[in-house]
Amino acid sequence: MIRRPPRSTLFPYTTLFRSLEAKKRMEDEEIKRLAALRRQEKMEEKLARQRILEQIERDKQARKEKFAPSSVAQSSKILTVSEVVSTVSADVSKKEYVETRLQIRLTNGQTLIQSFGSKEELAAVRLYIEMNRTDGSNPFSLMTTFPKKIFTEEDMEKPLYQLGLVPSAVLIVTKSCS
Repeated sequence: MIRRPPRSTLFPYTTLFRSLEAKKRMEDEEIKRLAALRRQEKMEEKLARQRILEQIERDKQARKEKFAPSSVAQSSKILTVSEVVSTVSADVSKKEYVETRLQIRLTNGQTLIQSFGSKEELAAVRLYIEMNRTDGSNPFSLMTTFPKKIFTEEDMEKPLYQLGLVPSAVLIVTKSCS
């Protein structure tokens, strides 16, 4: 048997308010549940961060104990500043380059790139330029920009390493006045 709703005129009105109250109550419960979940997540993140920081401190202590030799051995390994500078300068001066790479910029803007032996004379580079240049056959001189230096006829007989063109350098071809 189907039950009929009461004939009261207030029925739709009261059920409307009841459903709004229930809906509001459900929303409040959902908000409280989400807030509690958020608080729990924050607490877990804080604990995880604390565990990580503690692990970092333990690692630092272990590293310090591992790499800290006894004070007697440590005092024998201390170098003076002059000893350190001399060993570093000796390492730097030991580096001898066999080859140099030159980038040669011609007067027309073209670039030639070639490797030469570091003990070859600058005259060999001049000969290479004369044979491979595409900007005409006018007389030219060679120069570097940094440090700015214009090479003379005397420099043509010097090796590239003495001219500071090792391990690599840029030579610029300029029109010669003579």
